[in-house]
Amino acid sequence: MTFSHPWVLLLLPLAALPLWFNRRQGCVYSSLEIVPEDRLSEIAELLLRYLSSAMIACMIVALSNPHGPASLMERAGKGAQVVLVIDRSASMDDPFAGAGTEGNIGETKSAAARRLITRFVHERKDDMVGIVTFSNSAMHAIPLTQSREAIYAAINAAGGAGLLQTNIGAGLTKGIGMYEKMQDSGSRAIILLSDGAGRISPNARQKISDWMVREHINLYWIVLRQPDGISIFNTGYAHLEDGEKPAEIELHQFFQTLKTKYTAYEAEDPKALKSAIEDINQRERNPIRYFEKVPGKDYASHFLIAAVLMLSLLLLIKLMGVRAWQAV
Repeated sequence: MTFSHPWVLLLLPLAALPLWFNRRQGCVYSSLEIVPEDRLSEIAELLLRYLSSAMIACMIVALSNPHGPASLMERAGKGAQVVLVIDRSASMDDPFAGAGTEGNIGETKSAAARRLITRFVHERKDDMVGIVTFSNSAMHAIPLTQSREAIYAAINAAGGAGLLQTNIGAGLTKGIGMYEKMQDSGSRAIILLSDGAGRISPNARQKISDWMVREHINLYWIVLRQPDGISIFNTGYAHLEDGEKPAEIELHQFFQTLKTKYTAYEAEDPKALKSAIEDINQRERNPIRYFEKVPGKDYASHFLIAAVLMLSLLLLIKLMGVRAWQAV
């Protein structure tokens, strides 16, 4: 048995207080010779002292949160280890073009993404899912896990207010890093979902390229594009005034140089986004086998229930006690 808060156990000496103090109900008699010897009362008093001491000890142990050792459970199924890298820049809060086609009038890009990603996770029971969000920097939302409650909570939390920048490099490196200490299940994928792109430094590019190969990760990029926006598939693009390529096209061309599988999508409305996610759903259904860490059994509730039962017994005995009284 281990304890989440072992320092609380330093309070255990307090359990000796009922044994230390000798508090008795005052009784007045005209002569001690008429007081009969009551061995049963003395035994009952001693038992009540130990019962009070045990109750305090149980409460202290419960506060330290005792639990059993964690174990590894082997799981098998069809799916993948998927890390969702979600853009949280301010532009994701803009309304999605054609958002009214499915009855979601005025739906923002981030809201449509959360709704469809939630459906994607719900349909893939065997997946392990991790989530990273990014704007000016990356935020580790949740590590790879099978806990659907935790995943849904992280998806909903990804809908907070965003900033103006789109640091895709930080989001990708953070997402790839999730796989470093995770057993390879045989199928791994990163789904990058953004409505734009930013420049990635040469060092970050090399790092991303090397890590993708080392960790055997497939990359899917879903671009939430406005109808009049730049298309990453445009081969006849015009260079910017400084002679550089548009950031979206430059990033797409970099992804094409990766030595792992890369697939890109453009979604101009929720329907196209749904189609892209469904396509990924079909592509990433491979036999997987991995070990999941299962938390040890929680014993805190056992000690808490024991303390409540002992407290109830003490109160019951208190109500059954006979009070001595003195005539004036």
